[in-house]
Amino acid sequence: MSRRGTGGPAPYDFRRPIKLSREHVRMLQIAFETYARGCGTLLTTRLRVVSSVTLNSIEQLNYDEYVATLANPTILALVSLDPLPGTVLMEMSSPAVMTAIDHMLGGPGGPQPERPLTDVEMPLLRGLLERMLGELRYGFETLVDISPKLRDVEYNAQFLRAHQPGDAVVIATFEMKIGTEECVASICLPFNTILPVLEHQEAIELTAAEQMTRDLALRNLTSGLSAAPIDVAVRFHPIRMRTDDIVDLRPGDVVPLGHPISVPLDVTVNDTVFAHAVPGNQGARLACLVVPSPQEPSKEVGRL
Repeated sequence: MSRRGTGGPAPYDFRRPIKLSREHVRMLQIAFETYARGCGTLLTTRLRVVSSVTLNSIEQLNYDEYVATLANPTILALVSLDPLPGTVLMEMSSPAVMTAIDHMLGGPGGPQPERPLTDVEMPLLRGLLERMLGELRYGFETLVDISPKLRDVEYNAQFLRAHQPGDAVVIATFEMKIGTEECVASICLPFNTILPVLEHQEAIELTAAEQMTRDLALRNLTSGLSAAPIDVAVRFHPIRMRTDDIVDLRPGDVVPLGHPISVPLDVTVNDTVFAHAVPGNQGARLACLVVPSPQEPSKEVGRL
């Protein structure tokens, strides 16, 4: 059902046949908000400058759609979440990373050059990323026990083949502030990696109070759906007409429908046939009488 005011059909993307439920998004939101708070505190203490990390959004995309949103160059950390399969990406803008390194080296921050990291700067970045991965482990400990490990650091997402272009991924975006430098950072989780974890959490046995609350919500939802108005149509079999015949139609013209008199009409909801009926009237109003569904005639086998 659609929640839009028009009541029309909701779009369905066949490239992403499975989507995160509201409950799944809520569980991820709690985990990433915990990570963001810990990460903001870590940056403030490690860099000795006021920093913050705030969760902006959680959405499901295809991997190629995610890559298209990234700047070039950018800093991409390839991470494994043992024992979970797949590769996780942590992305930060190059200016934010250069500002962080400048603060670690005792600098004032401010505008930074856009260039690859030097052999001295790369270990500093890796050390900072590994500390941030520790906060990620803490944020997800209520969902699953993971051991994040930093594997590599890349600069260009276009040449990075961590996933297939059409693979579904879950993207968490964060607003990151390091002193006066602001950027949007992100974490890319493979959908097939995180979905079993979320479904396992849903299958955990609920307490009596939680079960009572869920049962009450189910009853309210069922009651609301039972009373919801639905448009029902009674239709004749469709016919095919040429375009020029349709254009030439005038008031008073008769169009033969070709619907056999012995065949009942289709009763439909959203073009789905769920019953059959014959036309009639009830007083001055048109009506139809629901009848058993017509049985297809059995094919007799002839004998020689």
